[in-house]
Formats: sequence, structure tokens, C-alpha cells
Amino acid sequence: MNRISSIPVASLTELMSALSGEGPRTIELTTSVACPHAITLPPGFSLVGTDKDRSVLSFVNGDGIGLTANNRVANLTVIAAPAARAIYTQTRIADMGTLALANLAVTGQVSIITRTGTDKLNLVVDGLHIAACDARRYSEQPQKYGVNVYQGALTVYNFNGDADSRITASLSNISVGAKNAPVLGSGIFVSGFGDQAGQVELDTLTTGEVHSTGMLPYGTADMITGGVFIVYGVHAKRIEHFGDIVTYGVNDMVLDTWGTVDTWIAHAPVVSYGPSGIGFVNFGTVDTFHAEAEIMTYGLGARGFNQYDGTVRSARFKSIETFGNGSIGIQVSKPVGTITVDEDVTTHGSIGNTLVKGANVLLPAEAFSVKPGGVVEKLGVGGSLVTHGAKVTTYAVEGGRVLAIDIKGKVLAHGEGSDAVRVADKGSTPLTHVRASARAGNALREAGGEITDRTGFLAG
Repeated sequence: MNRISSIPVASLTELMSALSGEGPRTIELTTSVACPHAITLPPGFSLVGTDKDRSVLSFVNGDGIGLTANNRVANLTVIAAPAARAIYTQTRIADMGTLALANLAVTGQVSIITRTGTDKLNLVVDGLHIAACDARRYSEQPQKYGVNVYQGALTVYNFNGDADSRITASLSNISVGAKNAPVLGSGIFVSGFGDQAGQVELDTLTTGEVHSTGMLPYGTADMITGGVFIVYGVHAKRIEHFGDIVTYGVNDMVLDTWGTVDTWIAHAPVVSYGPSGIGFVNFGTVDTFHAEAEIMTYGLGARGFNQYDGTVRSARFKSIETFGNGSIGIQVSKPVGTITVDEDVTTHGSIGNTLVKGANVLLPAEAFSVKPGGVVEKLGVGGSLVTHGAKVTTYAVEGGRVLAIDIKGKVLAHGEGSDAVRVADKGSTPLTHVRASARAGNALREAGGEITDRTGFLAG
């Protein structure tokens, strides 16, 4: 077995000399070095720092560290321009082996993209903070549902259309941006080539805080971003968030998936400040989703939870609160299993503009909405469903069905011209009437809940 040599370097000259030697080897950066150009780690090379705070590698022009195969980068601060790639893949080796990133502080994008010619890559990341990044200029973007998706500050992307190509990944202790200082584009972005081709097997993703925005103009209908976006072609076994996930701009989803997720847990708040941002939006297949802290949205048309395509077997929320016109609390358009809210679903808006599948439409800020094609096996609410805006319905089933319901609190419509309940499908249980009525109120009370509204129309 060949012994892997360790080469300490303290200058640009020593760094370039170490990179040109025989491998495999570990290059140890002992101080701060400014590099006028990108560098490439040959196969089997590692680049590590003696101390992340004083081992600083800066790139004055263009990109930073290019990875080839079986590389490790650890214990470093890596600084490139925010719009450049600080760490990136630049080879088409059939099997790239394992790329390992650990204990890194980065400015610029971390871009792990495989293309035609690369069939295998194992990626292990443990400890990565990306302070600043602008990922909006990259042309490789997923397309579906009438929109494109910006890449992220951390991008893991199998861009090889071969059905047998695969990235396996474990991403731990990832944080992106800072409060009121988001990265531009998506935050964490993981994607395959398509629904079937170019797959990504994501064993685990754990994060601290993630702050992002796409800086999209208001009214944009064909571009979106995500704070954490699990795109098509991805099977994620477990995702956990231990810090706030926050988006700030137009069409900035907070948590979004077009792929498959077995278990997804948010231990900290999920927050959207921009128009048409959604706390959790699912176009894929999710077995279990649990938001242990609140989901809150503040922008126009920014909804709490949307089930647009695919399904979720069990979704549980602490609470959902929205503040913008058109900002629905929960909306379901496909069959799902159980939706549970431990506390309240509350909306404060009226009718407003929002993005739906690549088109801007007007929607009322309903607390709970089931559209045609939507089926909810059971809705359980530990608190109340509450709306405050004018001309909205708190509980609206419009062509879909709710098979069982258990609301411990009340269904309240406080706004002028608003209704507590509207049910337009006779297959729903226990609400089986076309319009809100005293009989509908009694039916819900019998199921363990209570309906009231601003006028008392449903009382008695």
C-alpha cells in the first residue's frame, strides 16, 4: 500500500508545487494564501487546513477549487466572488469515487455537478457554511410545472441523462446565509436529471439556518427558488432542519420537493417574507413530514402548505399563520393521507394574486382548501381554523373530499362577507352539504368540532 504523503504549504508557490507532484497526497495549508486563478486537485489529492480560521484560501479571479476524483477538502475558509464557484467538479471521469468536504466556511457556490461521462459519485459533506453566493447565472436548471428552478449556494446535481448514472450523498451540518443576509438563488438544491434519468440517492440532509432569495421581479411566473429544494430524480431518506429556514423574495419557496422523501422534520421555524413563497410545497412523494415549529408567511399569495402533485402520507404541523392577500393556510389538490395541525391555522388576508403552476391567479386566503382532485383521508386540528380577511371562506371543500375530520376548536370567519364553511362535494364526510348551513355546523360539531362565523350565521 502506498503511503499518502502530507505536504505543508505556506505560500502560493509552495501550493502550486505541491499540486504538481505525484499523488495521492495531502496538502496542508498552514496560513492564508491568495491565489490569482482557479486550482485543480488531481485524483486522490486532499487539501486541508491546520485551522479553519487562519487557513484561508482566497481566489482573486474566477472560480476556486476544482475537484476530480477521490478528493477531500477540509478545515478551510475558501473565499471566491459570490457569483463564482468556490468549490466545483470539473471532470468527466466515469467513477469519481468519493468527494469529501468537511468543516468549511465558504464564500461562493459549492457546485457538485456530474455530466455525461460520469456515472458514479459518492459525496460526503459534514460541516459547511456558505456565507454568500449568487447562483442565478448558471444555465443548468430543472424545468417542470411551467417553471425553472435556480441552482443553490450548495448545488448537488446529476446532470447526466443516463438512467444508470447515480450520485449517492450524505449532507450533514449545512448552513447557508444569515438572518437578513440571504444568498441569491436557492439555498440548498439537490436534483437529478429528470423523474427517471440521472438519479440522486440522498441518505441524509441536516441543516442549521438557511436564508435565501432569488431576487425575482414581482409578477414573475416562470422562475422559482427554494430555501431547501429537493428536485426530481432524488430519493431522500431523511431530512432534518435544526435552524430557521427563511426565504425573502418573490416565488421563493421555503421547503419544496418534486422528488421522494421518506422522513422530513423541521425542528425550527419555517418562514417566508416574499410574495408567492410557500412554507412547504409538495409536488413529489413524501411519506412523513413534521414541522415541529410554526410555519409563517408574510407576502402576498404566500401559502403555508400546498399539495399540488404527488402525495404525502402524513403531514403534521405545529401551527400555520399567513398574513398576505391570497395566502391560503393549507391547500390540497391531490389525494393525501392524514393532515394534523397541533394548534391553529390562521390567515389574515383577503383575495390576492399568487403563483400556481407557472401562472399568476387570484385566490382567497382560506384557512383550509381542498380543490378538485384533492382527497384528505383525515384532517385533525388541535386548535381552530381562523380567517380575518374579507370575502374568504375558512373551511372550503370545492370539488375535493375530506373523508374524516376532527377539529377540537372552532372554525371562525371574522372578515366582512366571509363564510366559515363552504362544501361543494357530497362525498365529503362529515360535511355533506353544498353550502354552509346550520346543518353543516351541526355535522362538524358532531365530529368533535365547532363552527362559528362573524355574523353567527352558522350558530344554532
